[in-house]
Amino acid sequence: MHDEATGEEPFDDDGFDVELLQEELRQAAAILDPVPPQLRQLAVEAFALHDLDARIAELTFDSVVDAIPVRGATDVPRMLTFRAGEVTVDVEVTAQGLMGQVLPPQQARIEVLGGLQTATSVDADDMGRFTSDAPPGGPFALRLRTGGEVVVTEWLRA
Repeated sequence: MHDEATGEEPFDDDGFDVELLQEELRQAAAILDPVPPQLRQLAVEAFALHDLDARIAELTFDSVVDAIPVRGATDVPRMLTFRAGEVTVDVEVTAQGLMGQVLPPQQARIEVLGGLQTATSVDADDMGRFTSDAPPGGPFALRLRTGGEVVVTEWLRA
């Protein structure tokens, strides 16, 4: 079709190969702006840890954000509270590790998920209390298995 006003042919995309252009752009991005290997590994591990049946526990309290700082206090533990429906998880994060409680009190298997490291598992007792001697060194989340239910917390930086 000829444009009478300009005397030019309009853009015709019938012969345009979109797939070829997308592949060329992928190749250029891989060369000019490659994904760092550590980020790729984190993405693979995060996908591997993805649990389709898990409920996400929302962070409802973080002492770094929500608490009033005490003047002169040093090396104060970080207090976190997560909630998913009726399940609440209180966690204290220190340089020595984690200590927490699942409420309502119940036995549970808690996995401390970390970025490039493997998950560390601990068991909560009948009162829902648990401890881990492995302090998280970077991004971490908790995965709780209570009976048939799986709850995963949001990811946080230690």
